[in-house]
Amino acid sequence: MRALPLTDMSVLSFESRRATEIARLISGYGGQPISAPSMREIPLSDNEFTQAFLAELESGAIDIVILLTGVGTTALIDILTPQCPTERLRALLDRPIVVARGPKPRAVLRTHGMQPDLTVPEPNTWREIVDLVAGTGPLSGKRIAIQEYGRSNDELTSALTNRGATVLNVPVYRWALPEDLDPLRHGVRTMASGGSDVAVFTSAQQCAHVFEIARQLGLEPQVLQASETTVVASIGPVCSEALAGYGFTVDIEPKKPKMGPLIREIAEAAPTILATKRLRQNDRG
Repeated sequence: MRALPLTDMSVLSFESRRATEIARLISGYGGQPISAPSMREIPLSDNEFTQAFLAELESGAIDIVILLTGVGTTALIDILTPQCPTERLRALLDRPIVVARGPKPRAVLRTHGMQPDLTVPEPNTWREIVDLVAGTGPLSGKRIAIQEYGRSNDELTSALTNRGATVLNVPVYRWALPEDLDPLRHGVRTMASGGSDVAVFTSAQQCAHVFEIARQLGLEPQVLQASETTVVASIGPVCSEALAGYGFTVDIEPKKPKMGPLIREIAEAAPTILATKRLRQNDRG
């Protein structure tokens, strides 16, 4: 029987919400998944930002609405519903240009009987958002509301304000470390000791949390060094930029920033990349 491509390879994943799914994908290619959930979503219910957003929508002050995530779009609608039923929200969103960053916020809108005016093309980074929004006409004097996803996207905000727009940031949840930190600590220790063949990152915030725990454990230098003998895989450009900011070189990034293509590309490329890295390390030693 032909061996699966990731047979005998340990694959460390920092995914949280879809941890079971990514572990199943890894196992499907013969890999040994190590799950180290790194994030927890905390809703910001009935906060001042959503209230300001609703007030400006009702006054007609918002020209463009940018929805960055499916989870965030759901949270925003849920927060507003007690004061603004879906029918009313649907009417209010008819005036501004509604931009969905990819299929997930678009799907959420559809479940509520709404459609985005524009959908950001892959790889869905802030650059594609700015290009798409700028294509609607001059942004000078425009008021743009951005549904945030756990942290502010400073690059997006700056790019829009530099074009003359004013931005209303609307955070609906924030990222926190998991309540149970043991799996994440185990994952960081595993990576620092060279115990994982592949490390998989599926969001930029995971990078911040992994290095926060690494610093707490006094293992930051070891984690960085481990990347020399570990295949580092990123789901897309935003995540890759974050990893580069911490000193990692990304070995694998799929053309489509989705979990399935990511694991498939890991299966195709990781064994060769790992062998090359380990050989190079042995030559140095």
